[in-house]
This record gives sequence, C-alpha cells and structure tokens, in this order.
Amino acid sequence: MTLQYSEDAPDRRAVDELPGATVIEFGTGWCGHCKAAQPLLATVFSQYPAVRHLKVEDGPGRALGRAFRVKLWPTLVFLRDGEEVARLVRPGAVSLIEEAFEQMTGQG
Repeated sequence: MTLQYSEDAPDRRAVDELPGATVIEFGTGWCGHCKAAQPLLATVFSQYPAVRHLKVEDGPGRALGRAFRVKLWPTLVFLRDGEEVARLVRPGAVSLIEEAFEQMTGQG
C-alpha cells in the first residue's frame, strides 16, 4: 500500500493501459476523510499484495481526477486491465472495500 499522495499523476491513457488490478486513490494528505480511511485500506491492501496502488493527490485542475469525475475525497477507483469495475467514495467499512477488491480481482 502506498502511504503518500503523489503530486505526479499518470495521464489517463497510461492508466487505461495498466495491466492487472489497480486501485487509484484520489485525495490529499490533509483531508480528514482520507486520513480516517487509511486503517481500513491498510487492512484490505495487506490481503492483496499484488494489487497496484496509485495514491494521487487531487484538487482543482488535476487532470486525472477530472478524467475520473472525482468530486469527494477519498475516491477509490478499482480497475481491471484499465477498465473501471468498482468505485467507492468515502468508504466507512472494511467490508465495502473488500467487496470492491473481490470485484476487481475476481476473487470471493
């Protein structure tokens, strides 16, 4: 699991070409909702070490967040081979995150 939000985000085309399972987490380091979600995410990410995690700092004018129509933080976009298969906004339970991981990986 990636710990810091990156200011450098890939462009949408690069994301669409990613093979396998990827979670893009949009948020900021100062966001209270983002901080509250971290222990929940850590619990589930520990069960899926092969899943790629892109933690992208979002805000006005950030192209990748706009391409995914992000409005609230954190927003988690679950991709399989570049295709969105699930999305969570401000997840509040491990079970919701686990369900999205299962959809993305085909497990469960």
